[in-house]
Amino acid sequence: MMRQHTRLALWLLAIAVAAGFTCLGRWQLDRMHQKEALLRQASQVRLHPQTLDAALAQAPRLAWVDGVVELQPQQVLLDNQMHEGRAGVRIYQPARSGRGAWLLVDLGWWPLPPDRQLPVLTPLAGREPVRGLLAPPPSAGIALGPALAATAVPSTWLATRIDLPAIATALGHRDISSQVLRLDPALPLGYTRDLEILPNTLPPARHLAYAVQWFGLALAVLATAAILQWRSRRERRRARTALP
Repeated sequence: MMRQHTRLALWLLAIAVAAGFTCLGRWQLDRMHQKEALLRQASQVRLHPQTLDAALAQAPRLAWVDGVVELQPQQVLLDNQMHEGRAGVRIYQPARSGRGAWLLVDLGWWPLPPDRQLPVLTPLAGREPVRGLLAPPPSAGIALGPALAATAVPSTWLATRIDLPAIATALGHRDISSQVLRLDPALPLGYTRDLEILPNTLPPARHLAYAVQWFGLALAVLATAAILQWRSRRERRRARTALP
């Protein structure tokens, strides 16, 4: 009876571990499909431009927009951003659209020196014509520690991730949009930038590869449990045969 209970417990453990690996694989597949859909949308948005205020009034989705915003003299520097193999920060400023909606404007990327000394950049201010991609903020990844910290420069914060509720509280604009405006690189406004849809994150193919790995691990756990069960039965049969 004890052996049966042990075998049952081992099988339940194997099934639980395999189920966990399967869930991780399904999550990776979901991320792959989400990013593929995002890339498909991005290839079409320029064909259907909108005004910034019209896009902000709709449900959040990718949109190619133009309009006029009033930039506020506050800055959020997103850390650990890569561009052409170099580390730096991405600079965001809050802005208000013509109809009074608040959003973050992605002004571009700035390199950091080896000592990681943060740049002292004069915030842009006033009304500016803008054009670009209204899109979700960069993926936050695994949230570790506070999202935002004040710097020695007044009205400037260093962010480890774009946590919009935390940023909205720090900036004093609690109704800030869940999307950010990524400026057209052709505009003279801002710093080095591009419109890569999946910057500093995994492409869909990598998610598929990880999903295959997780499903393979789930199968390996069940196969190992089955082999151990088969060997155990074979040894018990041999032991019974060897008895006089």
